[in-house]
Amino acid sequence: MTPALAFALFSVAAVALAVFYLFFYRNWRRQRELKRPFPRAWRKLLKSQVPLYRRLPAPLKRELEQRVQLFLSEKNFYGCDGFEVDDRVRLTIAGHACLLVLARSYSDYDEVRSILVYPGAYYVSEPRQNGMVVDMEQQVRAGEASSFGQVVLSWDDCEHAVRAPNSDHNVILHEFAHQLDYLDGSADGAPPLSGEQARRWQKTMSEAYGQLQQSIEQHQESWLDPYGATEPAEFFAVLTETFYQQPGYLKEQQPGVYRALCDFYRLDPLEYR
Repeated sequence: MTPALAFALFSVAAVALAVFYLFFYRNWRRQRELKRPFPRAWRKLLKSQVPLYRRLPAPLKRELEQRVQLFLSEKNFYGCDGFEVDDRVRLTIAGHACLLVLARSYSDYDEVRSILVYPGAYYVSEPRQNGMVVDMEQQVRAGEASSFGQVVLSWDDCEHAVRAPNSDHNVILHEFAHQLDYLDGSADGAPPLSGEQARRWQKTMSEAYGQLQQSIEQHQESWLDPYGATEPAEFFAVLTETFYQQPGYLKEQQPGVYRALCDFYRLDPLEYR
């Protein structure tokens, strides 16, 4: 074999390998992962830690298990402030997070890389402009999401979602809704949509957001957690919590919003209540 031929063969092999890695490796790896049996201990944890899982029909239970299996194989979990991340923690977070992509493409979570878990609420320092002076303000948080694929959660608040599945707060759903919102590059309360669905979303959500802000300004009882009125991104995240946790209430209060969320998440939680 001449040096020129050897170099040509090497170049073709290198290009083929690069193409495989860029376009096929992720799917190949996921298919390989899904051939492994879902551990019985994991299924038991899903039953105890993800209340909606118990009510799903068998085909959707299997879909959720597959998404959880991929989630746990691909995402890195880190305990903060001495917190120990065990299977109970991982299955609780993965189970709730994957409810949001149960009927959507799992690839919506491709950019999520790491989950940091604190034992409880944690402090962060945020710059605050005060005229010409910038101060560092301490804030207490239960969770946050970033466009860099990182989600931070308070375990105390995660457990609240398990103990009170019908409450209006679920920090896991909230922060992973932000990750879906980031899919188009910015957290603006409008996840990637197109055509008529995007137009309906814009009209429905803008009207509902305005009504929420108006009720708060007039000191009236609001139909949604007031935190949802702080900005459109939080409106979408709080709506997602209510959609999964209190679907009957949301449908009664805002039927148009409820239909829009059913279209986006491609399921109706009321079918499994």
